[in-house]
Amino acid sequence: MFVWLIRRIVQAAVVVWIMTIIVFVGLHLIGSPVDVLISPEAGPAERAQLMQQLGLDKSLWQQYWTFLFQAWHGNLGISFVYNTPAIELIKERMPATLELAFIALLLSIIIGLPCGLIAGLRPNAWYSRLIMTGSVLGFSLPTFWVGLMLIMVFSVNLGWLPSSGRGETREMLGVHWSFLTVDGVQHLILPALNLALFKIAMVLRLTRAGVREVSQMDYIKFARAKGLSSHRIISVHILKNIMIPVVTVVGLEFGSTIAFAVVTESIFAYPGMGKLIIDSINQLDRPVIVAYLMVIVMIFVTINLVVDVLYHLLDPRVRLEANV
Repeated sequence: MFVWLIRRIVQAAVVVWIMTIIVFVGLHLIGSPVDVLISPEAGPAERAQLMQQLGLDKSLWQQYWTFLFQAWHGNLGISFVYNTPAIELIKERMPATLELAFIALLLSIIIGLPCGLIAGLRPNAWYSRLIMTGSVLGFSLPTFWVGLMLIMVFSVNLGWLPSSGRGETREMLGVHWSFLTVDGVQHLILPALNLALFKIAMVLRLTRAGVREVSQMDYIKFARAKGLSSHRIISVHILKNIMIPVVTVVGLEFGSTIAFAVVTESIFAYPGMGKLIIDSINQLDRPVIVAYLMVIVMIFVTINLVVDVLYHLLDPRVRLEANV
């Protein structure tokens, strides 16, 4: 187990290093931030001075090695626009995005898992068909359209919930969180629900497929023949065996939820990392873009590592394969 864990950590470090090259080179191919930051009437001397200040007068690989050295020491550059360390800007916005993504993923589990279980155990019931129809809508409806409809219904027409912002926050462990206040929770409901709809449908259908498959296994039939209660069969034998794919998908979807919360944050004017990256792309603020992408890469790599460890804990077959 220890040797396997060390090997996975080394693999994760290599992935992060390769991604630094891809991200850094890719960003330098989309244009120069000098064109955005300087006045069109500026002369060649002013452009050259600004490029020297930003370190853009060096070759691409010199810029990359400088970035890599600074990143190793926790410095991902200074924002061209805000004149603030890029990682500090990310850290300021990260709690809002993490909070939104976590609540969206929690909603997908709380709603998707029991609904998928019901649909799998009673596939021919009318409520199961209704649940599956709802899952199709969750997959099909565009996120931006659903967000606009939620604002129109619950904010504009009914006036129940706010349509933008993060609301009141309260500090805990040095970080400001919205879920600790009533106003913050009200501001979280609509964007979290909008972000969770696709995830709910995914968890629901994955759970239903797992239940349908496991229910036909011989050990389930044997458990019923022994006279075990339906509650014990479901909780011990069925749920335990369908949790491996569910844990995998939910874990990986947490990373994608953070990465692709941009649309939801833009619709609801939610002050998270997604809003920051959109503004930075418009202004070609390379340090902030690189810092954001590297944070997302680290989140994905870390989640993959955690999911692999959970695989080892949940499935003995994986442990045996790793020891071979």
